[in-house]
Amino acid sequence: MKPALDTAGTDWRLGDLAPRVARGAAAVGLAGLLACVPASYLTADGVNRFWHAYLVSFAYFLSLALGALFFVLLQHLTRAGWSVVLRRLAEALAGTLPLLALLCVPLLIGMRHLYHWADADAAAQDALLQWKRPYLNVPFFVARLAVYFAVWVGLARFFFNSSVRQDASGDVHLTLRMQQRSAPAMVAYGLTVTFAAIDLLMSLDAHWYSTIFGIYYFSGAVLGSCALLVVAVALVQRGGRLRRAITAEHLHDLGKLIFAFTVFWAYIAFSQYLLIWYANIPEETVWYLRRQSGGWAAVSLTLLLGHFLVPFLLLLSRWAKRRRPVLVAVAAWVLVLHWVDIYWLVLPGASPQHAWPQLPDLACLVGVGGLFAAAAAYRLRRCALLPLRDPRLAESLRFENV
Repeated sequence: MKPALDTAGTDWRLGDLAPRVARGAAAVGLAGLLACVPASYLTADGVNRFWHAYLVSFAYFLSLALGALFFVLLQHLTRAGWSVVLRRLAEALAGTLPLLALLCVPLLIGMRHLYHWADADAAAQDALLQWKRPYLNVPFFVARLAVYFAVWVGLARFFFNSSVRQDASGDVHLTLRMQQRSAPAMVAYGLTVTFAAIDLLMSLDAHWYSTIFGIYYFSGAVLGSCALLVVAVALVQRGGRLRRAITAEHLHDLGKLIFAFTVFWAYIAFSQYLLIWYANIPEETVWYLRRQSGGWAAVSLTLLLGHFLVPFLLLLSRWAKRRRPVLVAVAAWVLVLHWVDIYWLVLPGASPQHAWPQLPDLACLVGVGGLFAAAAAYRLRRCALLPLRDPRLAESLRFENV
């Protein structure tokens, strides 16, 4: 029989560790962001590299927060019991969305460096951009982003606040309320994530389009967030928390999700490539041609082998998913390759001659990542690391894989 959870001790709270982690991560993040601009002047692409590097890091950490929000919605929608002990960590990761809304402001400042259609003079010379102007124009773009973040932040706050209130009251109706709202929330989530991917990433090349680009971004987001949950659990348990609450059984199921979404991401990526290759329409194939030329061909091959083949082969066996060091190593690998995937989406059009990461890319990754980690830790400063009075907590603590 598994030992009961000790709610009288410190096993289920970060306590003083939360503000220390938040302050340290915020300091690292601010230092990284301050280094971004001077680092960009050391590269051949200059300040243009900074804006695209910032978009890569922003889209990367946004995907992790959105993937965590999907995890929370999915558990309530399916009335899952096994995942209750993991849900608070996912709620904290989704709770970084207000910070990401703030970090979106620099993208609005640098729009003309990022989006060809945002430059009115350049767009006036392009017949296709003129045709797309009712959708691709700056005021409407800003308004759409405001709607996306209002939906995401509202959903994240509702589910987090309801879960925390239940810790104090034990009111089972809060669980029923979250279940009832999870279905319409999932619809709103799907629509906003799809259009956000189109606006932020696909419109970088407004002459190219893919009808499954939104699901491509979504699949990577869920894959990355599941990997981040594994790493977060390892870090929390290393700090002496949740060692008895989260076991190999829960990590095993997270490993299954990583494996499943590795295959799903590869399926969507291949489907998108196959249809465009088969149609062989020049305005569509040029997008892939950039990513198969020069140094970008090696990056594409890295994604094929590293983002799909390596985690697929490593997580095929039950043994790997139940060995914490192996699963954590695979999860960390997936997080790195997920960043490479976003990098591969953004940079080829802006920097066709410089495929490998440069100083601004790494500085922005550290900068946005530090602030992201600080926001997640800050979110957990006053609440438990798991839903203490969720009606399915006992089921989650007893959970065992068949």
